[in-house]
Amino acid sequence: MTARVRLLLAASGLLAAGCGYTTRPGIASHLRTVYVKPFVNKIDLTRQASSRERFPIYRHQMEVDLTNEVVRRYQFTGLLRPSSAERADTRLEGELVDFRRDALRYNASQQVEEWRLNIVVDLRFIEQKTQAVLWEETGFTGDTTYFALGANAESESAALSRALTDLARRVVERSVEDW
Repeated sequence: MTARVRLLLAASGLLAAGCGYTTRPGIASHLRTVYVKPFVNKIDLTRQASSRERFPIYRHQMEVDLTNEVVRRYQFTGLLRPSSAERADTRLEGELVDFRRDALRYNASQQVEEWRLNIVVDLRFIEQKTQAVLWEETGFTGDTTYFALGANAESESAALSRALTDLARRVVERSVEDW
């Protein structure tokens, strides 16, 4: 067998073996359900007002909207089924710790054209049976940008909805993928 043939066979074998990437979830196979404990709003409005803006940013029931979006995302992926606290294999706990709106771009009149919204949470993912913390993250962030002026302008409310969806997607990915 020539060196060229051996090289082709070796390359074929490597291609057939793949690169090690899998679409399987990184979570243990015995963990099939999740209880999403309602998020708690721990945003410090006094610190927020003194550090960034004249008036603090607060969205009524944002923690409820976030909890609902995370549950919807688990339902959408199907990798962990939402369940009651008593029947779930795992539990996700979270605290909403910050909501920021930062100016990204100004127009010639010094009006803000584009904003970035950040929603920041602290998370814990727990195996219910053993109460073992599988992972914990602080400062976990979901974000989006939006235009406040011009032809592509949209409401902050619509952008907030996208930021919540982004955060929920990231939370669910973090809990089912072992990167």
